[in-house]
Amino acid sequence: MGRYVIRRTIQMIPLFVGISIIIFLIIQAAPGGPETTLLSTGRFVSSEILAAYRTRLGLDQPIFIQYFRWLGAALTGDLGYSYTTAQPVLTMILERLPATVELMLLAYLLAAIIALPLGVYSAIHKYSILDYLGTGLSFLGISMPVFWFGLILQLVFAVQLGWLPSSGRETVGDTGFVDQLKHLIMPAVVLSLLYIAGWSRYMRTSFLSVINSDYVRTARAKGLRQRRVVLLHALKNAAIPVVSIMALDIAGLFSGAVITETIFAWPGIGRLFIQSMYSRDYPLLMGIIMMGSIMVVLFNLVADILYGWLDPRISYD
Repeated sequence: MGRYVIRRTIQMIPLFVGISIIIFLIIQAAPGGPETTLLSTGRFVSSEILAAYRTRLGLDQPIFIQYFRWLGAALTGDLGYSYTTAQPVLTMILERLPATVELMLLAYLLAAIIALPLGVYSAIHKYSILDYLGTGLSFLGISMPVFWFGLILQLVFAVQLGWLPSSGRETVGDTGFVDQLKHLIMPAVVLSLLYIAGWSRYMRTSFLSVINSDYVRTARAKGLRQRRVVLLHALKNAAIPVVSIMALDIAGLFSGAVITETIFAWPGIGRLFIQSMYSRDYPLLMGIIMMGSIMVVLFNLVADILYGWLDPRISYD
């Protein structure tokens, strides 16, 4: 396993370089540019001022020179400076990262706690009323638009009932744990909905393929209780494909947080990404997208490692 991890890590280097080239070219090919911010102020800006602005930012250089300048700086931990705030991109990302990690962690735990037992229960009691109900709710969760569900929760629990705050991370003047938890509940529920629906279906299907295996029938024939058969014999093997999918979906949570954070004005990286798009803030966009790409590649490796750990028959050496 150690040799496999080292080999995959080395293979990531050209992969990251290729990803950075593609992202850099796409961003540079996008319509508009950082000078759009100057033009949107409504004041007269001469062509000489725009040319000097582009020269100061290095945007008058050929595209390959701009890329190698960015790559050389990025290798030293310098992702450049934001066009709109003049702050280091890495600093801005790190400032917003705790809020996004907090939201992703709660959504991930919520999805796992609900989806896995629901999938196991549906498999054990297949074709029952609760199984059909779980299947229907799963299809509803998969098909429901995230932004619509978020707005409905805001309308019901924030506007009509007044139980939860509609947006933000905390109330001004109140930094207590209870207040922060109230702000976190609705965004976490919205972000976890799709994964609850998907993981429960994966768990149900995987558990059904395991529960009728010979070794499970042998365990039952020995007189073991149903709970012991499920937890000790069937669950681990049934969880192999599901855990792999859950590891890959961690990176998907990051992209899903973009919409959720925008709806609830959550001060995380997802909302920062939307703001950087509107302002054509190329360095900030590049830094955020590269961070998301790195997460996808790394959690692919984590999924492979977990797959080998759960199933001893798999060998990567």
